[in-house]
Amino acid sequence: QVQLVESGGGLVQPGGSLRLSCAASGSVFSINAMGWYRQTPGKQRELVVVVTSGGSTNWADSVKGRFAISSDNAKNTVYLQMYSLKPEDTAVYYCRAETATMDYWGQGTQVTVSS
Repeated sequence: QVQLVESGGGLVQPGGSLRLSCAASGSVFSINAMGWYRQTPGKQRELVVVVTSGGSTNWADSVKGRFAISSDNAKNTVYLQMYSLKPEDTAVYYCRAETATMDYWGQGTQVTVSS
């Protein structure tokens, strides 16, 4: 079992920055990949970025060059640094951990980009 807890969401003005955190606990050794996804009302959850244990990343075109991902292995935490935020980045952001047998999701954190 893997538990994920996101934090760091909030209200930010267009052009601003925000950093989300995803802290993993439990069987973290079984995680093959970590990712961030986002969802707005009435729409499907969409990929923001996924990073494998080997370090490969796959970014959504809409955030390339504006968002960055990093990790602190000692804290089992993955960060999503978001720059140059736009109103269309407004969504609930979810952290996901992939293992060989199943995927785990956090509870989500709301990001609102508005003036």
